[in-house]
Order: sequence, then structure tokens, then C-alpha cells
Amino acid sequence: MNNEKYLNNFTQMIATETISSRDKDLEFPEFQKVCKKIFPNLFKEAELELFHGSMLLKWKGKSDKKPVLFMNHHDVVEATGDWKYPPFSATVADGKVWGRGCLDTKGGLFGMFQAADDLISEGFVPENDIYFESACNEESSGKGAREIAGVLKERGIHFEYLVDEGGMIVDGPMAGVTGKYAMIGLGERGNSKIKFTAKSNGGHASTPGKNTPLVRLGKMMAYFEDHQVFDVEINDVIVEMLKALSKGVKGPLGFVYKHADFFRPLLKIAMPASSATAKAMTQTTLAFTMAQGSGQPNVLPETATLTGDMRLSHHQGFEASLKAVKEVAAKFDVEVSVIHGDVDSGLAKLDSYGFELAKKAVEYSYPGTICAPYIMNQGSDAKSMAIVCDNCLRFSPLSITNEQLGGIHGLNECVDIDNLEKDVMFYKFMMKDGNI
Repeated sequence: MNNEKYLNNFTQMIATETISSRDKDLEFPEFQKVCKKIFPNLFKEAELELFHGSMLLKWKGKSDKKPVLFMNHHDVVEATGDWKYPPFSATVADGKVWGRGCLDTKGGLFGMFQAADDLISEGFVPENDIYFESACNEESSGKGAREIAGVLKERGIHFEYLVDEGGMIVDGPMAGVTGKYAMIGLGERGNSKIKFTAKSNGGHASTPGKNTPLVRLGKMMAYFEDHQVFDVEINDVIVEMLKALSKGVKGPLGFVYKHADFFRPLLKIAMPASSATAKAMTQTTLAFTMAQGSGQPNVLPETATLTGDMRLSHHQGFEASLKAVKEVAAKFDVEVSVIHGDVDSGLAKLDSYGFELAKKAVEYSYPGTICAPYIMNQGSDAKSMAIVCDNCLRFSPLSITNEQLGGIHGLNECVDIDNLEKDVMFYKFMMKDGNI
């Protein structure tokens, strides 16, 4: 039975530890050996290139005119804490596989590799070249995807669409919404780190003056919290998301969601105020995460610093968002410098071939599930591929509960065994262009 084969292959992937390191990029050769063993047809048929441990495979199709790309990284975050089962035991219990990486993102990686391996064994040849990418450092440096994207651009390759990790199939994705929804990301917000510096002549804490560095930083933080600094926009992706979610919402709110295009002015005011998640969908956000003053409790700092995590909206982007931040900081005599400025990646088109095909693939593998586009708040390797693809989709074809969602980067990460076959079905549908 496929279920037994799939379960055996998947557990071998989970049991092979691939914890990412921020201090040193690790190449995980043992994981590569496991993949070659359990997916022999794919690794025999496809051309494999290694980029310091990150894998790129090319499965030649009948044409190279409209290539597509499937992505999922194989490195995972650390697995500390008290787990129900050891995080790299790949324990099968309670109808689930337990272990770090089940959802983020060896589940998706298994699905795309297994689908290709099965199809090759059946003699199938894709209409267009199919590429597979799996980075070994997505959770740390992101170097693998960036390097591969650069090489692909040099080779003149431009993808019709790509599918990377992202949203999953969840129950009630927003408050007041009922039903199963496949949340397909059409974009992700960029992530930048900003440093704020306030200076003075310092002094003894027994005789403080006004507007010392930490006070100025505090006032600035309060200003950001109390004022609308960034531009708010209800873009087309949000409108279409709300229309899809309206199928699971009753009453006046359901009516507003169903007619989201008409109610854009109202939603522009209501969404940012309704929740932190809704606010993040509509604008750039800035979170203050680290602060430093003097080294002694009785000394006024000559220099105080603050670190901000800025997540970028698609309509305002990095440069415009940074300009807005600097204008506020200047009010409090605070200097702004960029620790890390992320790339601006675009939104996939709502009417793109890839998105339409993905919706059909969801209906094929998870009948009755409603598809909704959205914008990811988290980051992925897909943003690095924006230089070689205009339609980057972010979706993992796995159905999870809210409890399982909490296991991503947390304790007791697991996936239902029943998902494995549906996972493969989704990718087969995509690879065969819906000709199932």
C-alpha cells in the first residue's frame, strides 16, 4: 500500500536530524543520502546540483518554455524542551508522525519528491521542465536559495510559477469564520531590522536632566504605538481573501466580507483596529525587540540603542517605510540605521495559471476545502526566487489543527498520517497540469 511506503519514507526523513546553525552553514550529507535512497527514480532521472548542501534538481520535460519550481527546505530549528516523543524519533502514534520538521518543512518536501518519484516510475514525462529546490539553511542564513536564484537568473531561467512553504489547510482561519480553508500565500512581507540610537553627554543618575537617551527612545516608541505612521491599504489579495472567508461567516460581517471590494473604505479603518493579525495584513509594522542603555544602574547612558523588527507591506515597501520611520525618529532626536534591509518581493497574480491550478489541486486532494489567498507574515525562501519568478505561491498541502500549528518551531510538532497521501496527490496534480 502507498500509505505504508509513504509512511516509511517520511519517517526516515524526520529521523535524520538537520538542525540549522546560525554560526555555521551545515550541509547535511546524510540527509542527501536518505533522499537518494528513498526516492531512487527522481534522483536517477533528474539532474542534481549541490550548492554547499542546498539541492537543485532538474526533471527535464517535453519543453523548457514554461518551467516550474517546487521548493521546501530541509533544515529545521532546534528541538529543545519536554517533548511527548523524542523530536528525531519519528514516532508513529495516535494516527500521527511526531518529530521536528513534520510541518516545517519536510512534510512538503516529502510530498513533492514522492510525487515526482511515483510519476517517473509510471513513465510520465512532464510537459515542461520541473525544478526542485531544497535549501539546507532557510532557518538560518537563507544563503542557499539566494545562491541558487542567482545562478538560475544567470542561466536565463524564468519560472511560470513556483510553490514553496506557506499557508496550510486550517479550521476557521480568522475569528468568526467556520469551515476548512486552504490558505494559499500570494506574497510575504519583507523583514528588516532597524537600529535606533539616542545620544547625550551622559552623567550621574542622581541629577538627571530632561529627555535623556532612554526617555527619548521611550517617547518615540509610545509615538509609534499611538499614531498611524504607515500607510494602510486593502489590496486585491485581501479583498479576495475576505470574499472566500465570507462563505464561513454569518450575519452582517459575512455580508461585508462578501462585498469586500465595496466596503474597502470601511475595512481600511476597521481591519487595523480589529486585531494584530489583521493590522499586519494591511500595513508595515514595527516591533521593538531589544534595548540597551548604560552598563551601571547609577549612570546616565551617553548612548542608548533600540532594535526594531520591521515587516514590510507590499504597497509601501522598504524605502518608503524607512522614510516614514526616520521622520518620526527625527522628532525625538533619534538616529536611524539599517541592520538588515530585506528585498521587496511582489504579489502573485490572482488570475495566474499557478494559482488557479493550485486551487484545483486542493479540491482534488482535499475535497470540499475552500481556497483563500492571503499574504504571509512569516518569511520563506520564495522571496529570494522573486528574481526568477513573478508568481510565487506559498502553500503546504497539509491539514492541521490549531494545536498542531503551535508545534511549528514549538513542542510536539506532528502531522496526521492521513495527510501523506493527500500531500502527494496535490503535487502530482500540479506536476501533471491537472491531467489526472
